[in-house]
Amino acid sequence: MPPLLPQTFIDSLTYLPGFDKEAFINVHEASNQITSIRLNPLKPTAAINDLPVEKSVPWCGTGRYLSTRPSFTLDPVFHGGAYYVQEASSMFLDHMVKEIYKTESGPERVLDLCAAPGGKSTLLAAALPDSFIVSNEVIKTRVGILAENISKWGSDHVIVTNNDPKDFKKIPGYFDLMVVDAPCSGSGLFRKDPQAINEWSEASVEMCSHRQQRILSDTIGSLKQNGFLIYSTCSYSVQEDEDICDWITDQFNLQPIKIQMDTSWGIVETISKKHGAAGYRFYPDKVQGEGFFIACFKQTNAVDNFYGYHNKTAIAPKQIQSIVEPFLKNGADYLLSDQKEIVIASLKKWEEEIATVSKILNVRKSGVAVGTVKGKDLIPHHELALSHLLSADIPFVTMQKEEALKYLRRQDLVFENEKKGWTLARYGDINLGWMKVLPNRVNNYYPTNWRILKA
Repeated sequence: MPPLLPQTFIDSLTYLPGFDKEAFINVHEASNQITSIRLNPLKPTAAINDLPVEKSVPWCGTGRYLSTRPSFTLDPVFHGGAYYVQEASSMFLDHMVKEIYKTESGPERVLDLCAAPGGKSTLLAAALPDSFIVSNEVIKTRVGILAENISKWGSDHVIVTNNDPKDFKKIPGYFDLMVVDAPCSGSGLFRKDPQAINEWSEASVEMCSHRQQRILSDTIGSLKQNGFLIYSTCSYSVQEDEDICDWITDQFNLQPIKIQMDTSWGIVETISKKHGAAGYRFYPDKVQGEGFFIACFKQTNAVDNFYGYHNKTAIAPKQIQSIVEPFLKNGADYLLSDQKEIVIASLKKWEEEIATVSKILNVRKSGVAVGTVKGKDLIPHHELALSHLLSADIPFVTMQKEEALKYLRRQDLVFENEKKGWTLARYGDINLGWMKVLPNRVNNYYPTNWRILKA
């Protein structure tokens, strides 16, 4: 039996649009776990055939509900980035982005400010394949998992940074779209994390509201004129939701944006008290998902613009390029640079943006790591195996599930009659990583810090 919801919490929701006290309490007491995933459009959808897919998430074309929660740790295609396990309500970001860019070209530069562990960044990468995306995480200990999830997703247009929101003051008017999934009191996740019920208090709501205001104050200047701000929380509290919408309108004179949606989805449109800003509430008794709030604004005011640096990327020597290029398809689209002995492939079209961000922010991952050149040979990087840059001519071994799990545990493997040299470990149509087949053994190159430790 989950802990009882605090009475002060219930009282704070009583007069909010769409709140049904009895249904809300009942759905929390039932403690039903909902599992949802989002497919990676860059990877074969047949990879998820073994998952218990029940139906689609109505507001996200690549979202799927599962009838039961499998062991994702023991699913090889999960490690290969074929899908991302994400709470269904938060996938509404996909619908919102597609609505605001339905009648105009997509954003050139995008910031996901509070990005770890990577759900919204991978969603944005899929929804906006022609945008340059900065995926930022302020907490240093969480940047590693963010970079890992971006690598598994295989995108080449996402750069991972580790910066405080105030650092973005250095690039005013730079982003066309800014997504702020703000740290919050977490009441929307009470069903998933009952322990959070004991940690909730009115004081924590107040503290989070002030933190959200500081984060927005520090970063709003980096939003370009006619750019969009998407603000979200996993909190039900009006102080963190509608009141912040009014505060955004008061402080920055941004224009609230109403989003069209299907009323059958069960999402509740709410209007802020002072300025009538539209927001969207997700209640678990009305939608198949957890508690969530999201709102959109447009920057209609004139702002200072930062035009970027015109630095050129230091290109890897031609000898290194000639060694690397056989591993790549569409190599002409990429700049190859040698960074700390690792060759990085970056899209030529984003050269100026990469130079700008790298000069101003603390970059933890940029482009796709191709590998390290030793003499006349390339030791390919794990990122390359999971990306869509890889040449179709690379040899591979298709494994059965037990073999794939041995590979993911970084255990010894034995293959006969395979071509010697660098070989992809594959499960179904999904690449898992690299092996090197030698005359008398197979070297397993799956990253040590990514390996499955569970028996």
